[in-house]
Amino acid sequence: MAEMNFGGVVEQVATREEFPLEKAREVLKNETIAVIGYGVQGPGQALNLRDNGFNVIIGQRKGGKTWDKAVADGWVPGETLFEIEEAAEKGTIIQYLLSDAAQIEVWPRLKPYLTTGKALYFSHGFGITFKERTGIIPPADVDVILVAPKGSGTSLRRMFLEGRGLNSSYAIFQDATGRAKERTIALGIGVGSGYLFETDFKKEVYSDLTGERGTLMGAIQGILLAQYEVLRENGHSPSEAFNETVEELTQSLMPLFAENGMDWMYANCSTTAQRGALDWMGPFHDATKPVFEKLYKEVAVGNEAQRSIDTNSKPDYREKLEEELKALRESEMWRAGAVVRKLRPENN
Repeated sequence: MAEMNFGGVVEQVATREEFPLEKAREVLKNETIAVIGYGVQGPGQALNLRDNGFNVIIGQRKGGKTWDKAVADGWVPGETLFEIEEAAEKGTIIQYLLSDAAQIEVWPRLKPYLTTGKALYFSHGFGITFKERTGIIPPADVDVILVAPKGSGTSLRRMFLEGRGLNSSYAIFQDATGRAKERTIALGIGVGSGYLFETDFKKEVYSDLTGERGTLMGAIQGILLAQYEVLRENGHSPSEAFNETVEELTQSLMPLFAENGMDWMYANCSTTAQRGALDWMGPFHDATKPVFEKLYKEVAVGNEAQRSIDTNSKPDYREKLEEELKALRESEMWRAGAVVRKLRPENN
């Protein structure tokens, strides 16, 4: 493990330099990796593992859109693509990459195939952390491990094809074989991680649920919409409001602070922008921190998990979700966004 200094805090991380792909292949040379689920994380992880030379099969319900997607991606029915139970039986490492709700539903059918010495792999700590609520309680004689890429499966795949890696966390909940850690790191390298940092299942799910509802999705949409509305209410056009709220952020500024940090991005903006940003970051911090504190408490006591379980288990969940997403998609801000994206030079 490499020792890295993060702003004065020293962490042990796994890198591709000390744990190269060749070593990962050697660790997993006798393993069959069964990826259960081909929705969000499944395709990116499975395709990266396959391209990196690992023995991978897919378990997916036959006849659905994701089965057809797997076939289109080159997985062959009866050879590398199977129904869930058959793939689980064949796999020595079972990557359980269904949605949280689907994991709960499928668990009774999957558990019988978790025989001695296998590994049960997650990319989210939800099912295990809230096992009293989900019923996902693994047998004691299997490894229970986690690699959680810090981004979507689409981003993981895209960055892999660009020759880059997406950072991931890893955790070991149960080491039944004595090989759980090397299996975990090898899988993390195999799926295309940039580097891997250690966590545990509970911390992963707490940080993940907070992040999704916070700066990654919920908070960013709320903040963007608030600024857009203020600009529109003061007479600015949809094009001007969207460009100043979203387009400049995503197309110009995010790449700058992703490259070298927020201070470097500030240094490469006008002095007027620098002064205003430094003056106003305090009020925004003070206004939003209580919201984040409330959010974290809701996650930690299990309310967010229970809300997800209750909502996602309803028979009309997908219809209700599509209604909400449709309303978001058809809001003025994102209709303006659709027009602006078409006007980008690369689309003309």
